[in-house]
This record gives sequence, C-alpha cells and structure tokens, in this order.
Amino acid sequence: MTRFRIFLALSIFCCGSAAADIWKWVDANGETHFVSTQTAIYTWADEERVFYSDTPDHEDAVLVQLVWHSKGTLKDTEATVETMLAAAESSDGYAFPGETPKERAEREAAEAHHCKRVTEIYKSYENAPRLYRTNAKGDREYLSDKDAKATMDDAKSKMEQACR
Repeated sequence: MTRFRIFLALSIFCCGSAAADIWKWVDANGETHFVSTQTAIYTWADEERVFYSDTPDHEDAVLVQLVWHSKGTLKDTEATVETMLAAAESSDGYAFPGETPKERAEREAAEAHHCKRVTEIYKSYENAPRLYRTNAKGDREYLSDKDAKATMDDAKSKMEQACR
C-alpha cells in the first residue's frame, strides 16, 4: 500500500500540469476518486477504514473499474467538481430524492459529458459522406439510404434525449 501511495504522489507531482485523461473510480465505501493513470487499483474495507493498493494484497480486494471522466488535469477535475458542488448546494434546481449535493454534481457532470459525446457522434454522422458499419471481417458495409436515415434519426433522438 505504501508503494501505491508513493506512485500516486509521484504521478500527481510529475504529471500534474500536463493535460491527460482523467479516470474516475469508486472505492469499497462508495466514495468517488479521480486518477490520471490506468494503473490497476484494488480496494477493500474493514469495519474502520477503506484500503487501496496496486496489487490484490487482501482476500477481499476487488479490482476497481476505471471510467473515463475527461481530458485535463486532476487539479482541473477537482476544481470542476467543487464548483458543481457549490452550485448544487446553492441552487433550488432538480435533484433526485435523497441525492446529496456531491452525487448531484457527479450526475450532472456525467450527463453533460454524455450530451457532449452523443452530439459529437451525431455531428460526425452529419458530416460523413456515407454511413457504414464494420462487419466481422473488419470490412466496411455501406448503409442504404433508408438505413442511413434511420441511423441519423436514432442518433438525433439520442442527442435530444441526452441534452434536454
């Protein structure tokens, strides 16, 4: 565990100013963490505290699932989450029943990311000369006009749903 803390500290110190991919993960107690590396992280908890390691040092250790969060730095990510938390605490906007300000800020950040991503996909379809699918052999199979229109309509519907 000490090696992991040293590695994490060095990663933040050495790479803190460089823009990179930021990954999100949840520990054994449900707390969300952000990292700028895809190094394996294991977590487990006892009655008093949560443990993390880069190796499965405990029989209850579980490999966490790293979920891509954003481009940028850890410092930027922390500032964004803090800003969203402050906005959530000070506004009367929508929140799910029982949702904490932190959970709301994380949900809203995920919703904004999803909206951005489906919009990018839709726009890439709009700008494509022809739409295609890749078959099992890796070859392109161009869509008929009817299938292309259905794909565009589906993408537009997903974008409108995600970006309400």
